Amino acid sequence: MAQQVKVPTVGESITEVTIANWLKKDGDVVKMDEVIAELESDKATFELTAPQAGILKINKAKGEVVPIGTVICEIADGGAATTPTPKAETKTTETATPKATGGVKEMKVPAVGESITEVTISTWLKKDGDFVKLDEVIAEVESDKATFELPAEANGILRIVAKEKTTLPIGGLICKIDITEGGPVTASSATSTPALTSGGGDKTYAS
Repeated sequence: MAQQVKVPTVGESITEVTIANWLKKDGDVVKMDEVIAELESDKATFELTAPQAGILKINKAKGEVVPIGTVICEIADGGAATTPTPKAETKTTETATPKATGGVKEMKVPAVGESITEVTISTWLKKDGDFVKLDEVIAEVESDKATFELPAEANGILRIVAKEKTTLPIGGLICKIDITEGGPVTASSATSTPALTSGGGDKTYAS
């Protein structure tokens, strides 16, 4: 809201003053109590100060004669209170974006038991194009004897090859991961046995 600035009473016998000089220009940002103009009467010259901080809007020009109580300018809220927007968030966004290394990790159906020759993709827990982390469970795969979880073998962008309910032989290509910063998984992790979530009897399947 704009604050109106009027010519103050400067003496009992003074009924009007002349705007001798504007020390600030129209549209300038002014501070509270800052001198913005000089007014003069036939007896004295005095300074006019801003009653609040804000943006100055001049209503009366230099040299004009105005009666006591006349609005000679207005000061709108804003300007001095404005602070620049920090740019730190932009950098945070840039560093959070995975950067491709150019490598691709192919994930194939691991050996889950001597008698198991094929498995079915039960459920994809991640969507095509999702960013996945190393060892994060991305799918559930089932055989006729057990259901097990399939962990990601690298950090990167998931590219699904075999859709849900697709039956694949052991060694069949399930998906690919476009590797991002963090690199591919080590050989020991890549060949780890999938975790069984349910099974038949007391049978344990090892690679």
